[in-house]
Amino acid sequence: MDLGLKGKKAIVCAASKGLGKGCALALAREGVDLVINSRTKATLDATADEIRSETGVSVTAVACDITTPEGRAAVLKAAGPIDILINNAGGPPPGNFRDWSIEDWQKAINANMLTAIELIRLTVDGMIERKFGRVVNITSGAVKAPIPILGLSNGARAGLTGFVAGAARETVRHNVTINGLLPGPFDTDRLRGNMKLQAEKAGMPYEAFSKQQAEKNPAGRFGTADEFGAACAFLCSVHAGFITGQNVLMDGGAFPGTL
Repeated sequence: MDLGLKGKKAIVCAASKGLGKGCALALAREGVDLVINSRTKATLDATADEIRSETGVSVTAVACDITTPEGRAAVLKAAGPIDILINNAGGPPPGNFRDWSIEDWQKAINANMLTAIELIRLTVDGMIERKFGRVVNITSGAVKAPIPILGLSNGARAGLTGFVAGAARETVRHNVTINGLLPGPFDTDRLRGNMKLQAEKAGMPYEAFSKQQAEKNPAGRFGTADEFGAACAFLCSVHAGFITGQNVLMDGGAFPGTL
């Protein structure tokens, strides 16, 4: 299927590795020129080179902290007018809510709610003027089924989801959609890092623990960044203009609900 995206321009946040990289690659394979960012310059530059080499699209790498005003300004300046915005930021640490201060909450809300809202605010009117825009917020399966030890993430990402539920209904008549893409267990550095800690607590070798956790999923495995990216690219396509304000859960069937 031709997604109709050749020649479009996208910002993909936190794109040096993991799910962000998967989304950047999928868009690039459809002919989308990219501005990508992450905090680690060496990793980001290597990813930019890899995408350019495979796809031939223009890739501008901006090493910065997207959760700061300075970082957002640098990315937006490098990008200029855009058609696609992929919001993504690393989740806050796990823990017990009794141990979190107001500062902990403010940091989580800034990174996983306010940063995405601000980037939408600064780009959406241009999309409306050009009669095409796609925003995909990479959030978490915890929006559907909260994870007790990830309370900071649960709260911040649910806040973003609530905001989008309203805004997405206002922009869609201009062919500008805003949706959430909710990952469950994907084979990323973050998942592996969390499982290593859990394996240590359980007194199990990491490999055995990882296999056990993968087999618990109805799919019998973890997801891949490539398949996540493909779903993201479809939501950005010309064929997805009637999908807005939705939260697409990709978790291999782990969430047991009907709706």
